[in-house]
Amino acid sequence: MAKVAILMGSKSDFAVVKPAVEVLKKFGAETEVRVISAHRTPDEAHAFAANAEKNGTEVIICAAGKAAHLGGVIAAYTTLPVIGLPVKTDMMGGLDSLLSIVQMPSGIPVATVGVNGGENAGLLALQILGIRYPEIAAKLKDYKKKMAEKINADDAALQDELKNL
Repeated sequence: MAKVAILMGSKSDFAVVKPAVEVLKKFGAETEVRVISAHRTPDEAHAFAANAEKNGTEVIICAAGKAAHLGGVIAAYTTLPVIGLPVKTDMMGGLDSLLSIVQMPSGIPVATVGVNGGENAGLLALQILGIRYPEIAAKLKDYKKKMAEKINADDAALQDELKNL
C-alpha cells in the first residue's frame, strides 16, 4: 500500500493538515501523521527522515509556519519527495511560511503548495504515487473527470440563468 508521512511543526497545524489526511485516505493511501519540530526536536526530525524510506514511506508532506524549516530539514536527510505545506500565520498571513519553504538552497528541493493548501498537498502526493500505483492514477483521473463535470454543470446552469435576465 502507498504510504505518505505527514509531519507538522506543532499540533496547532493539524487543522491545515487534516484535508491532506482526508484526501489521502479517500484514495486508499496509508498515512502516518506526526508532530516533529525542526527546531525543538531536531534529532527526531533527522532520525525520521533518515529512516523514512526503510519504514515504507514514499512521500513526505511537511506542514510548518513562520520560519517553516521542517520540509527543508527533512529533505536534507532523504531522497524521498518532500512537499512543503506552508501554514498561515498572524504575522504575514503565511507569506513568511511560503517563502521559507519555497526558497530552498540548490540541491535540496521541496515541492510547495499554497498557504493552508492541505488538500492540494495530499493530491500532489497522490500524483507522485500514481506513477507507481496504477490504481491511484485511475482514481485521480476519475476525480479530475468528476471535477470537470461539476464545472461544466455549473457553467450550464449559469448560462441558463443568464438567458432569463
